[in-house]
Amino acid sequence: MPVLKKISGKECIKILCNKFGFKIARQTGSHIVLKKQTGSGEIGTVVPNHKELKIGALKGILDLAKIKEEEFEKFQ
Repeated sequence: MPVLKKISGKECIKILCNKFGFKIARQTGSHIVLKKQTGSGEIGTVVPNHKELKIGALKGILDLAKIKEEEFEKFQ
C-alpha cells in the first residue's frame, strides 16, 4: 500500500503542474485551483497553499485530479 508523505501545498502544485500537466486557473485566498484538459473533458482540483498538507487532504486532492497515489508517490 502506498505511503504518501506530508508535503507543502507549493510542492504539491509543482508536482501536479510539472509532472501531470495541470495549469493554475485561479486563486482565492490560499486555495489555488488547477485545471487540465483531457480527451473526456476538463479535470480540476483545489490545493490549499499551506506549509503542510494533511494526508487526508492530499488524498482528496489526488481523487479530484484523478491521479492514483502510486503515480504521485513516485515524484515525492
